[in-house]
Amino acid sequence: MLEIILCSLVTILPDYLIRRYVQGRRIGKEITLYSVWFELRWGITGCLILTVLLITVVFYNHPSTTSVTMFFRTVPIVPEINGRVAEVYMTGVNGPVSQGAPIFRLDSSAQQAAAETARRKIAEVEAEMVVAQSDIVKAEGQIQEARSAHQQTVDELETKRELQKRNPGGVAFRDIERLEVQLQGRLGAITSAEAAKQSADAKIASLLPAQKASAEAALAQAEADLAKTVIRAGVSGQVTQFALRVGDIVNPFMRPAGILIPDGAGRNILQAGFGQIEAQIMKPGMIAEVTCVSKPFTVIPMVVIDVQDYIAAGQFRGGEQLLEVQQVTRPGTLLAHLEPLYKGGIDGVTPGSSCIANAYSNNHDIITAKDTGTVRRIALHAVDALGLVHALILRLQALVLPFKTLVFSGH
Repeated sequence: MLEIILCSLVTILPDYLIRRYVQGRRIGKEITLYSVWFELRWGITGCLILTVLLITVVFYNHPSTTSVTMFFRTVPIVPEINGRVAEVYMTGVNGPVSQGAPIFRLDSSAQQAAAETARRKIAEVEAEMVVAQSDIVKAEGQIQEARSAHQQTVDELETKRELQKRNPGGVAFRDIERLEVQLQGRLGAITSAEAAKQSADAKIASLLPAQKASAEAALAQAEADLAKTVIRAGVSGQVTQFALRVGDIVNPFMRPAGILIPDGAGRNILQAGFGQIEAQIMKPGMIAEVTCVSKPFTVIPMVVIDVQDYIAAGQFRGGEQLLEVQQVTRPGTLLAHLEPLYKGGIDGVTPGSSCIANAYSNNHDIITAKDTGTVRRIALHAVDALGLVHALILRLQALVLPFKTLVFSGH
């Protein structure tokens, strides 16, 4: 409507003035309801054509959209393991929570038993280390005893051989053979005692430490599983829809306990979906304005900080069926992220609120460029100036929006 009024000022109004003051035609006489088309056909036709051109130029170079939302992230409250709720630390369905605060606890009897078993295993290995120390002392004594017996046998055998050499036949040959066999047995006893000591050394140096490390790892695993039974808040925020009670079964894949909304979620950036035809116009750095339902009668200056390179409607997941393009029934939008131009600009806007956004093109760099022609400069000046029309439309929408929502929405 505003575009028609503006265009009529340069088309219908001059045509009427010519008819009235040059040709002498008067409203109610020569110009009537039935003859208005014949009398003002040039002005009306020019007004319609100029209005269409004006709307096209304004909406193409200064995109507008009603698909603007302040999205915010939610975190489902789920445990890492299945279990039955043993204790609930929060009271009520909603409430604030700080980072690391416990929310509820699952039954931990199995995890506590596993942790106690690991502790008992560590104590058992430590006791075996003490026993292994005693085994080393015992093996050293056996080695000393075997060496003493071996030395005694060696001395006795040498004595027998010396007597046999001095007085052949004075010592029975059988006694010498018996001592030689006994000497080999003494050597075997020494080897056995040394092997027992090496086994005890290896046990206390390698086997028992490895067993203790395994038991400590099992204890750490059990304590980690035990810690998982207490579900804590990963971030500070607001817990909502928390209806969990003692005795309920919680499944991380099928049944979350509630929802956690982090502090500050959705209070910095707005997401706007512009038409695909405006993909060549939307650029980071463009100035924009928004008005939101949750903050009526307010126009907030924004700036485009990012424009997504992809349109979400065209995404697909690989599967066993071929892609059918006709399944995309609705054309997707070009996602742009808007940030307040001034600090605290969107304070008071409720996250998740619906908004209306205008973005304004800026051709100043092209206009001031030396190689830009005069005709193009004038055209770009006109395009930038037409952003004022769009800004005025947005302010009219901001004024009408509360009445449209409260009175004319039909609710």
